[in-house]
Amino acid sequence: MEEKKSMPLIGDQFPEFEVTTTKGKINLPEDYKGQWFILFSHPADFTPVCTTEFVAFQRRYDEFQELNTELIGLSIDQVFSHLKWEEWIENNMGDKIEYPIIADGTGRVAREIGLLHTASETATVRAVFIVDPESKIRAILYYPSELGRNMDEIVRMVKGLQKADKENVAIPANWPNNEVVGSNVIVPPANSAKEIELRKKQVESGELESFDWWLCHKKS
Repeated sequence: MEEKKSMPLIGDQFPEFEVTTTKGKINLPEDYKGQWFILFSHPADFTPVCTTEFVAFQRRYDEFQELNTELIGLSIDQVFSHLKWEEWIENNMGDKIEYPIIADGTGRVAREIGLLHTASETATVRAVFIVDPESKIRAILYYPSELGRNMDEIVRMVKGLQKADKENVAIPANWPNNEVVGSNVIVPPANSAKEIELRKKQVESGELESFDWWLCHKKS
């Protein structure tokens, strides 16, 4: 009996795979050490919603590159299907797909990282894994088949995660247009009496803004 594997979770290391893609063989996550990558699965090639998503990802490709982030698509299709679909998108939409698409024809990768619907072994879900330069999974998103992804939110997530890492802060809702603190970022709450006094001094000096010692924020 085949061992049933549970999908990786946020904070886990991304599993190791050698995969066939439209750009040749790739070793995940080894080939992307030192940079971020986004692995996103789609139900199938030559489907309407997926086509709009691939165009949307491509039109933001330069922005992802500026964030040191690579895009990697995946579905349970053969590589010739991916290549023909890429050709169709370029000829009909005017967008040349620059990122690799994994041809997971056997479903091996999809099964190991939880990309298959329980009712289907032939269609991957609409999922997103955001992986950092240390190959650690930082975010996971799942969408129903009838709802296409919001690419601007995925860009925002990468920017927010990178800022959180760099500045040791947390990112508020709808950042950088938060309803409470605007474009500011959240300072981690104080967890000792000494830190509470420090927060108060930082507020007095103008280094931080505060609603209370446990809810402080600052300009990024």
